[in-house]
Amino acid sequence: MEYILALDRELFLLLNGFHAPFWDDFFYQVTKTLTWLPLYAIVIWLMIRQYGWQAIYLMIGLAITVTLADQFTSSFMKPYFERLRPCWEPGLEGIIYVPRGCGGRYGFASSHAADTLGAALFCWYWLRKKSPWISLIFIWPILSSYSRIYLAAHYPGDVLVGWVVGGLAAGGLVWVMIIIGIKAEHRD
Repeated sequence: MEYILALDRELFLLLNGFHAPFWDDFFYQVTKTLTWLPLYAIVIWLMIRQYGWQAIYLMIGLAITVTLADQFTSSFMKPYFERLRPCWEPGLEGIIYVPRGCGGRYGFASSHAADTLGAALFCWYWLRKKSPWISLIFIWPILSSYSRIYLAAHYPGDVLVGWVVGGLAAGGLVWVMIIIGIKAEHRD
């Protein structure tokens, strides 16, 4: 475990080290939820266009996916593991780049990573057949997750575990929806 934590720290130092004033502002905006409102609107529009009134099931499923991923990481994992965020780590003070504030003390696992990947996977699953370019939605969790490392809020391991949690939440919700018969049919 010590080897994994040391590797995580080294990878963090490498990824956190790519900074410039332009990127500071860019990644600060990328990490904000409101920045992605146009994406949310496009996804909702695609759901409604492809599924009609049945899109309500998908929107509820999406909301549950994000809530599960977020609450599991924020309410269970962070208080349980109590792994300091890099920006709170005394051994990294003066070594790492922290462009703006730090947030809460604990960062394992990343809620941003869990929420965004869970939402992207859930949307991709339901929209992929009629909107093949929906695969571009994965740019969102990649940028959002890297922004957390750039801003010294998370180690890469926090992000990877967040992605696993988000993936499990999305996969679980899709599976449950199919099992209980919620099969939103495409409008033709």
